[in-house]
Amino acid sequence: MDQLWANRAASSEAAVAQRHLKKLWALPGTQLGVVAWPATSRDRRFATWHYWWQAHLLDCLVDAQLRDPRPERRTMINRQVRTHRLRNNFSWLNSYYDDMAWLALALERAARIAGVERHRALPKLAAQFVNAWVPQDGGGIPWRKQDQFFNAPANGPAGIFLARYPSGGEHLQRADQMSDWIDRTLIDPETHLVFDGIKAGSLVRAQYTYCQGVVLGLETELAARTGAEARTRHARRVHRLVAAVGEHMAPSGVLKGSGGGDGGLFAGITARYLALVATTLPGDSADDAVARDTARTIVLSSARSAWDYRQTVDGLPLFGAFWDRDAELPPAGGREAQFVEGAVTASEVAERDLSVQLSGWMLMEAACNVTAVTAGRRISEQ
Repeated sequence: MDQLWANRAASSEAAVAQRHLKKLWALPGTQLGVVAWPATSRDRRFATWHYWWQAHLLDCLVDAQLRDPRPERRTMINRQVRTHRLRNNFSWLNSYYDDMAWLALALERAARIAGVERHRALPKLAAQFVNAWVPQDGGGIPWRKQDQFFNAPANGPAGIFLARYPSGGEHLQRADQMSDWIDRTLIDPETHLVFDGIKAGSLVRAQYTYCQGVVLGLETELAARTGAEARTRHARRVHRLVAAVGEHMAPSGVLKGSGGGDGGLFAGITARYLALVATTLPGDSADDAVARDTARTIVLSSARSAWDYRQTVDGLPLFGAFWDRDAELPPAGGREAQFVEGAVTASEVAERDLSVQLSGWMLMEAACNVTAVTAGRRISEQ
């Protein structure tokens, strides 16, 4: 393992732990991420609930456990899992399929990598995604319940989870169907990037970094888990999309930022799944090698830039919302992030948002993964 990136990932973990990890309502044995730093009293009381930010916090803790296994971190992972359900009204579920997909991915990894099991959670979540599949309505699965918006941010992570879920071939088959739906419906024929989704039959043409990331993750998982004919189909899609990301989403070598709020997580998610391509995409062809090397290069270039442009507070990093410019130190006041029409807008200074700091941490863990070598091969466990 490259010690430089291991140290930077550890510093990023420490920064989030020091500034954001708190007990829920002072209850013993609990832990969640305060959504802002500096935090208001409302933030510290967890009056606001950003379900999918907490799921990514859990995923980052699992990243850290993969990098540096420790009993005390396993305890933190267990507390994060327990408290997520507590704060979510004693339920794993909510109305948003993308939210639930992110939690399902984090819980599956927490069980597989850290040994933190929730045996009843994963079947419940898997059933949500399987039962939401509505090709007769134009999907895909929708973004949220009772909605006609079918998008990549729901189908991508749900598909990754179903591909990984070890309960039989029907889930892998559904993940394959989801990838085919995305490829048939949401790929821009000019740039080869992924459009956001379709709403009531009309294409929503926005192209976000994390849409590219989740589709890369889904196609890579399927390339690694399917038979030869399907593997070739999925690998070709990875080759095409990695090249498109390099050209359009990281033209200077650094992944584009999307500000704060929910957008603060977008580039970090993309980095996570570029790292998956670099470490997990099978195959020995020239195109396979180019895709892996390009993905690795984007991750490392982005990580170097984000680290170089960070602020340092009490010896620990504070990352910018844009990895190619100086991070801004957030003040105690100013406009706070707001939940508006199903999404969280940015704080006045985006660096205040937990999402932005999780993205930077995710990026450092991704850089650690793509530089890790054991017994002559890259670590492929994600």
